[in-house]
Amino acid sequence: MSKVWDMLTKERQQKIRQVLRCRQKTLTLVLNNIHDPHNVSAILRSCDAFGVPEVHLLYTQEQFPVLGKKSSASAKKWVECKRHRSAQELVTSLKARGFYLARTGFSSTAQNIINWDFTRPTAVILGNEHRGIEEELCALVEDEIYIPMYGMVQSFNVSVAAAIILYEAWRQRQAQGMYSEPSYSNEELKKMELEWASK
Repeated sequence: MSKVWDMLTKERQQKIRQVLRCRQKTLTLVLNNIHDPHNVSAILRSCDAFGVPEVHLLYTQEQFPVLGKKSSASAKKWVECKRHRSAQELVTSLKARGFYLARTGFSSTAQNIINWDFTRPTAVILGNEHRGIEEELCALVEDEIYIPMYGMVQSFNVSVAAAIILYEAWRQRQAQGMYSEPSYSNEELKKMELEWASK
């Protein structure tokens, strides 16, 4: 396979293969102007935990977050981050790959996350901690989802919201056996194994 791969222990090789077989090619998140690097790091950790291979970053108003090398930031090694130039380019790119887009929010037309079909290719958009999702992106994405809440405070921390949404996506996909069969081809898996062996 490769010298780098052969240098790994059998246990490490098995772990990489096992994790890659559970990666969900058709599930992703979009981070739109999320300000706090700790929130971004925590979201990446949840993505890794639930098998999300990549996240998409659209930063038009906030400074791009600088992630540290400790704790949850280590998840950035295992989750690819793709930056986009504009809202239109982001939406066009994801739709061309067959993704259904949904933004988080609380409008009268928003759907409860349990009613969203996460077994379809889905990209969920999460917005800034204070301002939410930018207007241009909202105008391009009609579907909206929300997490039901029963307290006095009507919002979750954005990293907590990401974890809850990904859990619901995992629940639906697990029930359909989507974590039991690889979403990547054998050729793609072999390529990713070599990439991960060098990390």
